[in-house]
Order: sequence, then C-alpha cells, then structure tokens
Amino acid sequence: MRWLLGIGINSVLFMAIAGYFEDFYLEGFGSALAASVILAVLNILVRPILILLTLPVTVLTLGLFLFVVNAITLLLTDGIMGTAFEIEGFGMALLVAVLMAAVNLIIQKAVIKPASQK
Repeated sequence: MRWLLGIGINSVLFMAIAGYFEDFYLEGFGSALAASVILAVLNILVRPILILLTLPVTVLTLGLFLFVVNAITLLLTDGIMGTAFEIEGFGMALLVAVLMAAVNLIIQKAVIKPASQK
C-alpha cells in the first residue's frame, strides 16, 4: 500500500515540478504516473547497485552524493519514457531530485507518520 501511495505522491510532484520549470517536460498525468512507476522500479533494481558502486564517494560527501544517484535514476527514467517525460540536463535532474527528496520527507513526517500512529 505504501508503494502505491509513493507512486501517487511522486506523480503529483512530477506534475507540480513540470509546471514550474521549463526544462522539465511532461505530457500529462498519465505520463507522470508511468514515469513514477518506472522510477519506483529503477529505485528497486538499479539504485542499490549505484549506491554500492559509489559508496566511497557517498561516505566522503557525508551522503550528499545520494542526490547524484537519484538524479541518475531520474535521467534513466527520462531515457526509458522517451518524449513523454523530458529532463533537460543533469543540473535539472539534480534539482528535481533534491526537490522530490525534500517534499517526500515533509510528507512522510507530517502526513504519513502521524496517520499511522493513530
């Protein structure tokens, strides 16, 4: 259930971010939903391998390199989705990764955790 909730939240985030930045293009909510599912699958399959390969750099940067790993998974999602989901450049992917991490953290702490404590 949490997996589906995460996909829904990421879809809405993709739509919101696409509305604010010209370098981030999305065809519609269907594309956002598909990109969110692909991103979730990549986070399960590819992200652990990337984290393992970049562990020394991640330790040296005190975990900040994980934003770069998240940006890489976003660019992989862009490559899989084709023209329906476009991120123009690594800088935009990094910005989207940071924004998504911040908003997901806020939603986790403010909405999901208090609801599960009842």
